[in-house]
Amino acid sequence: MSRSALIVIDMLNTYDHPDAERLIPSVREALPHVVGLIERARNDGVPVIYVNDNFGEWRSHHGEIIETTLAGAHRDLVEPVLPDAESLFVVKARHSIFYETPLSYLLSQLDVSHVVLCGQVTEQCVLYSALDAHIRHLRVTVPDDAVAHIHKDLAQASLQMMERNMNASVRKARTVEFSLGAPKP
Repeated sequence: MSRSALIVIDMLNTYDHPDAERLIPSVREALPHVVGLIERARNDGVPVIYVNDNFGEWRSHHGEIIETTLAGAHRDLVEPVLPDAESLFVVKARHSIFYETPLSYLLSQLDVSHVVLCGQVTEQCVLYSALDAHIRHLRVTVPDDAVAHIHKDLAQASLQMMERNMNASVRKARTVEFSLGAPKP
């Protein structure tokens, strides 16, 4: 058996960027599945790690990021996925959750060899993070209904690339097994 971690990517978002209008409908569709994964992981004692952009504010910490996103126009997309007291938090500045962050070290300290990636944006941060996880010899699962996209066609191509080129398990959120056992039907 291998220890799993749920990684929630960029779900603490102000949605005040140029692509927000295209992204928000997809976030609304993915949100219940992300919430369900977070609840299942918490109930199963699986580490939940939030990896989030710092919005270019180099003094940002998770409290400031949470306050900023809750003060935005789309609080309804942020509140359901807020970190709890047990959640871990890593701030990132670029697309990949691994790029110049302490995430690799954190995962090794937690003895994690399987990551479940959910959040946004499928064709950007999720894709690059899946690749970086793969080259670090981590098993990767991406629930296709728990990731949001800006461009649907690019998201579909990205999911295919993750599955074919990175050996990621792409499946529905309800079938994700944190224990790496047999998938639920």
